[in-house]
Parts: sequence; structure tokens; C-alpha cells
Amino acid sequence: MIERRLQPSQWVERRRRIINAVGHAAVALATAVVLVPLVAVIWYTLREGIPGLTWDFFTQLPKPVGEVGGGMANAIVGSGIVVGLASIVAIPLGILAGIFISEYASARFAAAIRFVTEVMLGLPSILLGIFAYAVVVKPMGHFSAYAGAAALAIVMLPIVIKTTEEILRLVPRHIREAGLALGIPQWVVVLRIILRAASRGIVTGILLAVARAAGETAPLLFTALNNRFWHTTLDQPIATLPVQIFTYAVAPYEDWHRQAWAGALVLIGLVLVLSIVLRLVVSRTHLEHEQ
Repeated sequence: MIERRLQPSQWVERRRRIINAVGHAAVALATAVVLVPLVAVIWYTLREGIPGLTWDFFTQLPKPVGEVGGGMANAIVGSGIVVGLASIVAIPLGILAGIFISEYASARFAAAIRFVTEVMLGLPSILLGIFAYAVVVKPMGHFSAYAGAAALAIVMLPIVIKTTEEILRLVPRHIREAGLALGIPQWVVVLRIILRAASRGIVTGILLAVARAAGETAPLLFTALNNRFWHTTLDQPIATLPVQIFTYAVAPYEDWHRQAWAGALVLIGLVLVLSIVLRLVVSRTHLEHEQ
């Protein structure tokens, strides 16, 4: 019986298939390894947090120390206010800075700004909180929602700048050249063409920044502090979910621990809802543009 020998081209094809299969298996394994802790954290938070999601949790103020019950209504509203104020400042500035680095700045100046941005990304958030305390809280003479928003804006700004710049650099160069060749001003090309092409990636960066800011505790301890009551003005201490969760988690009361898990679950839910809404808005905008 004559053995059938594989041709060199067949050996190459078989080798490619084996390498492809091994690559797919490695990618699937890496994905599973990453998803396991993520799913575990979400599942544990759901298990511990759902029992604490009562009507009182969303409508009542915290009870005095030692009393059972109460809620985090003021902290939920306070987190929305502080993160909203920070977003109003950080998102436009971050997008504009990313556009400047990608489209207008010289190579040397862009490299300098990029280096500073990367350094800020690596700084511990507690240092940013101390900086906000020095430049906002001390001159004002007291803690406030404005100081907390300033600290979170500093946390968000480098994330928005970095993601905006990276996404804009991924837009093909010929798209810019085609717009300029038609005699369109550069700012119109950037605003009407480049930003639309990169909008989904920019929104993803914004979501990362908002999620990071919404979960920060250390900067708020130095700026917004906390408040167990409803705030009346933004120039006074304000309650926020991360600080309230931290306060309850380190306390020796079982009821406070239950509410801390509920607060963590609400925080995850708020970020999830915001992500879904923003993605729906961006998808609808793309559909209207294509039509």
C-alpha cells in the first residue's frame, strides 16, 4: 500500500489551521478568565444587595447611629449632582483637548500633553483629592458639592482626553484629506466628519470616565465630605453614594452593611442605565445620519 504524502502546500495549510485553532482556544480561555471575576463580583453584589433594596432605601434619609432602617435617598441624589457637575466640566474640555492633540497640535507639543495625560492617569485618586482640597476647599473655607465636582472632573479629564485622542487617530487619514480637497475648512471636517466617525468610541471613553468618577471615594472625602441630611445649596457638604457606602461598610452594624451592599448595587445600576441610554442615543444618531 502506497502512503500518500502531503504536498508542501498542504503541510502549510494544515499548519495554519492548527495555529488558528490554538489561537481561537487561547482567546476563548483568556475571555473566560477575565469574565469569571467580573461575573463573580456582579453575582455577589446582586445576592447581597437585592435584600436591601426597599422603598425606604430610596426615599428616606439615614437613621441615627444605632437605629435600624432609613435609606440613602440624599446620597443617591448627591452622587447624581456631583457627577453631573463634574461631567459638565470634564467632558467638553476633554473632548476639545483630545481634538487639539490629534488634529492641531505639533508633534512635540502633542507628545508633551500626551505625557502629562498619561501621568495623570497613573496618579492615585487620593492625590487628586488632596490637590482639589488645596485649591478649592481651603480657599472657600469649607467642604462643598462644587469641590467634590472639581475633584471628580480632575479624575475624569485625562480619561476623556486619552480616549478621544486615540479614537480620532484611528479615523483613516484619507477621510480628512478628502474633506480638505473639497475645500471644506478644517474645523468643519473635524466637527461634521471626523467626530461623527469616531462618536461611538468617544462615547465609550465618556462612559469609562463617568463610571470611574461615580465610584471614587477618596477624592470626595477631602472635598464633598458627607451629609446625613438633604443639602440646600451646592456650597455646603453633600452626601454621595461612594462615601456613604464606605461609611456603612466599616461600621459594626449589620443593617448598615446590608444598606452598603444595596448602595453598591444601585451604583452599578446607575452606570448601566447611563451606558444603555448613551449608546441608544449614539445609535439613533448614526441611523439618522445614514438615512
